[in-house]
Amino acid sequence: MSGIYIHIPFCKKACHYCDFHFSTSLKYAGEMVEAICKEIKMKKDRISGQVGSIYLGGGTPSILPQAALQKIFDTINHTFSVDADAEITIETNPDDLTAQKLKELKQLPVNRFSVGIQSFFDEDLIWMNRAHKAMEAEDCIRRSQDAGFENLTLDLIYGYPLLTDQKWMSNIQKAISLEVPHISAYALTVEPRTALAHAIKAKKQTPVSDNQSAAQFVILMDKLVKAGFEHYEISNFAKPVHYAVHNTNYWRGVDYIGIGPSAHGFDGLNRYMNPANNALFIETLAANKLPEIIEELSLNDRFNEYMMISLRTMWGTDLEKINADFGKDFLEETQYNLKNFEGKDWLEHEGTKIRLTETGKLFADHIASELFIVEN
Repeated sequence: MSGIYIHIPFCKKACHYCDFHFSTSLKYAGEMVEAICKEIKMKKDRISGQVGSIYLGGGTPSILPQAALQKIFDTINHTFSVDADAEITIETNPDDLTAQKLKELKQLPVNRFSVGIQSFFDEDLIWMNRAHKAMEAEDCIRRSQDAGFENLTLDLIYGYPLLTDQKWMSNIQKAISLEVPHISAYALTVEPRTALAHAIKAKKQTPVSDNQSAAQFVILMDKLVKAGFEHYEISNFAKPVHYAVHNTNYWRGVDYIGIGPSAHGFDGLNRYMNPANNALFIETLAANKLPEIIEELSLNDRFNEYMMISLRTMWGTDLEKINADFGKDFLEETQYNLKNFEGKDWLEHEGTKIRLTETGKLFADHIASELFIVEN
């Protein structure tokens, strides 16, 4: 079943490390919601079957009032056939999940929260310029569970200068103790146009250490697997059968539409990209036009994307699928390129499947790039 991603481009504050598209002003939130609903209607022919997942990301979707979110869901339901068991996720920040907000969210079809915890230490949250405090992070999870929202995932960040291994282990243990079924954890990446990048360039911040990130990734894998989580994608851990439906479909190449400024969509052959510009997005839809650029993916593009994404998952890369979907030449070149890893404990083979070993997960992007096919 197809998916729908909706980008809500508003946040209370700008996190120092974030390069996602957002605005800290809600001045045009009403116009944005109208434009989003219009885009949904204009893309009604992009999905022919049922919708199996809806994901509201951003930005911070939970910053919108209940009426605005309800309008978006009503538009989706009037435009598409949504499966009764569809996974419907909303990204939230701990400071938004008040008792009142949870009552409002209960009135919506949302059945999964992605909560941006990042750290359970106040000094780290201040360093990141997050809007919440550590106590709010823990409280909001328990409050959400008490309100009946048990399908929760927490986001954590590692590899930043303030995070000692002891603090990192404490963060992991705290997340485990909250008894959530899913945890996502990401190494801090210094993106070029962020406040963090400028601070590092000006020598006001300590540069990020690759060695620290690698060591803390190893700690993460060890602690969560021992706690009963499956490491089903490089950055994602879930208790059995609690995999994120929407994101797993991304990694398996299922088609989805992207709604909102900066959102991307994929139909199996082409990628559709909206501009990361709120005013342009609203103006273009007001003129009854879709504000998207279409990127036609070549066979090589699709193969390289499959290689990059599949290797990141516990299901791995399937040589049989390569032969069926891309042809004999791609299969033979892949088999030839795999010889570069003989003698290294980075890959394991099981039948036609190739998976990363625990050591290989430290080099996932490098391994995938070595298996890319540039020309065919």
